[in-house]
Amino acid sequence: MATIGKGVEYALHCLLYLIDLPAGESLTISDLAEFQGVSQSYLAKIFTKLKKAGLVSSSIGSKGGYEIARSPENISFLDVVMAVEGEINFFECRHILAGTVIYKDTSEKPKWLATPCEIHKVMRQAEESVKTVLASNTLASLSRQVGHKLSKQETDTISGWFRELRGQ
Repeated sequence: MATIGKGVEYALHCLLYLIDLPAGESLTISDLAEFQGVSQSYLAKIFTKLKKAGLVSSSIGSKGGYEIARSPENISFLDVVMAVEGEINFFECRHILAGTVIYKDTSEKPKWLATPCEIHKVMRQAEESVKTVLASNTLASLSRQVGHKLSKQETDTISGWFRELRGQ
């Protein structure tokens, strides 16, 4: 089965770190890459996609970097998946029944072969269910859920690490 790549996970984590930045501040790709132990070039590719999708904005200069471009309430998991991975397609109906022994050598195919089969319908329902779940979860809800799991000390440690990098 098709899977959503690790780039989506890195993107969601990075976006979480950007949520808590004070207004007007940003984080660089190198800061985010170092914190997560991933290559800068890999993360840069992800952020290019996030920027193109309008989920982050960037600034240049000594204080340059990335920041959230929209309210966390208005960025869903589906937005992030679509930005990083593109369109989600779990199943592609290949109309294999048309190639079976009784139909493969006939020029006239039954009309029902031209319509989506029942297998395709079920797979589309599954895909739509996944999209619905992804669309109903936002960065804001993720931040709240993570916030309940982390201790104040852990939150302060993460924030402090990024503050030190920015020289504050």
